Amino acid sequence: MEHIHCLIVGSGPAGYTAAIYAARAGLKPVLYQGEEPGGQLMLTTEVENFPGYPQGVQGPQMMADLEAQAKRFGTDIRTGFITKVDFSGDKKMVVVGDNEHQIEADTVIVSTGASAKWLGLPSEKRLREAGGGVSSCAVCDGFFHRKKRVVIVGAGDSACEEAAYLANICEKVYMIVRRDEMRASKIMQARVKNKENIEILYNTETKEIIGKELVEAVEVINIENKTTTLLENISGFFVAIGHTPNTQIFKNFLEMDEQGYLITEKGSSRTNLEGIFACGDVQDKTYRQAITAAGSGCIAALDAERYLAALEH
Repeated sequence: MEHIHCLIVGSGPAGYTAAIYAARAGLKPVLYQGEEPGGQLMLTTEVENFPGYPQGVQGPQMMADLEAQAKRFGTDIRTGFITKVDFSGDKKMVVVGDNEHQIEADTVIVSTGASAKWLGLPSEKRLREAGGGVSSCAVCDGFFHRKKRVVIVGAGDSACEEAAYLANICEKVYMIVRRDEMRASKIMQARVKNKENIEILYNTETKEIIGKELVEAVEVINIENKTTTLLENISGFFVAIGHTPNTQIFKNFLEMDEQGYLITEKGSSRTNLEGIFACGDVQDKTYRQAITAAGSGCIAALDAERYLAALEH
């Protein structure tokens, strides 16, 4: 069985930043990149709001830069993912992949992120992977569609918040709501309804996203009367139907909310178990930005360093 001081589970801005700080502190971190190395930013074409990139940067390039920086300070970055954990004892036990390689860790930093929920349309997947205007983050990508027409799918508080954000910078926002009412709070519904350039289409589903390389139009269908409508001159298609935190393997050990997000002690990255810390989107369902994930990764590494230092004394 392999023994390490600091195990980081998952990559992305949170995991890589935690690795940079942990490595510089001499913790000799081992980072497993997970099933989606680099996280959600690997699907993002242009990142313009991360400090230090005045001309912007491609999402995959930014992840490569963070990975290289973590390696520079001695992080052992490994391909693979954790399949089982046992946090019931003093030592944190994990199993890697299908080969049953076991690791005993003094500290574990969980940065497994959250995966956006999608509609499942082939055109959605194709245009998303091509960077053609399909996104799950209005704050991240809305800027590219300023003064243009966009569509957003969703009916909860997050969807309303993103629709209102888009309305401030876009010419027109179509909001697609599957039922005859929203499930968002009344105050959030009012915020959307008071925006003159937001048109809410109730009882409506997306039938197809039109466009070869970029989003050009969106075909929607009314669930009640089965009529279809083509929304033309659309440049962006935003999906705001929620995220799924990647926390399944931790369910028997770590406290999480009803949605599965890990609960951390206020003002820290500490979970309910000593020596286990969480950072990034796996514990943040509010901001979900690369810069906030990176900041929480720094906090997790510092918390792990202090925890280990206290054990030695």
